[in-house]
Amino acid sequence: MARIVSLGSALQDIYLIDHDDLAPTTIGSDAIFGNVLVGSKVDIDSLSYEVGGGGINSAITFSRHGHEAIFIGNIAHDSAGEAILRVLDREEIDNSYVNFVTKKCTGTSVILLDSKGGERTILTYRGASETFDNFNEKDLELIQPDWLYVTTLRGDMDTLLRFFVKAKELGAKIMFNPGVKELAQKEKLIGLLEDVDILNVNKSEASKIVPGVLLTELMYHLNQYVPTVIITDGPMGGIAGKKDTGEIYRFGIYEDSRIKDATGAGDAFGSGFLAHYTSGHSFRQSLIFASANSTSVVRKIGANRGILTGTEELHPMPIQKLQ
Repeated sequence: MARIVSLGSALQDIYLIDHDDLAPTTIGSDAIFGNVLVGSKVDIDSLSYEVGGGGINSAITFSRHGHEAIFIGNIAHDSAGEAILRVLDREEIDNSYVNFVTKKCTGTSVILLDSKGGERTILTYRGASETFDNFNEKDLELIQPDWLYVTTLRGDMDTLLRFFVKAKELGAKIMFNPGVKELAQKEKLIGLLEDVDILNVNKSEASKIVPGVLLTELMYHLNQYVPTVIITDGPMGGIAGKKDTGEIYRFGIYEDSRIKDATGAGDAFGSGFLAHYTSGHSFRQSLIFASANSTSVVRKIGANRGILTGTEELHPMPIQKLQ
């Protein structure tokens, strides 16, 4: 069992689910949310209250896998914050380092979900998860983590640097899944990568950091900065390389199944890999579990209801070791 800190956002997710009124409308090459008239009143089929955010989703994966999961994030003293605390308690996640923000409400997303096609439109109020400069890296001294798992901090490179430096001082390893606002600061991001042990990005994100078109090119260039790199490519699977052992795997998807709700799929993949890997499984086995975890999540409504425990019997999937 490892002690893993999840650093990131916490949100309440409110789903409005319908089979026809929320369907997208195609205009040229784009699809827009267009079947609801302004000023109209629309009856929907169902409503679901969930919790999400990268920090929460990953912490749930680690805890269900049997690790000691600690969440560091921001919420407020309101009903949404209480809902998040209830989930942390239910999932046996340490919430001792949660910060309570007084001038903003807990972050909330309203997700308009077309149950027929699985398409969604997300309206997000970041609230307490808008900024992270109140995070205190000295919390890591009390926690003494084995791993620091970090999702986007919305471009707060100073806070990321503080936590990365402190983690390395304490001998902790770092897995990083940067977001759009980190990727927009390429030079600072590359500077941070020297402390990262595992980098998880998709193909488009990888191309914003290093040159290359093919997955193999992107992985090779990223491996110059980070010893272990995982690049996903949607329904095409992805590629993963471990520089110290020379292992490179090209993998497909775990199952081609109907997507009920894609929210949290990326979080499930990244945290699923780390949860399995730190449990002593091989690089290859951990990639398979990551894909299975992501597949399980998209089959259910909510970003984390489908998260696996690591005890499931997994079937084979397309995965090839490259020379």
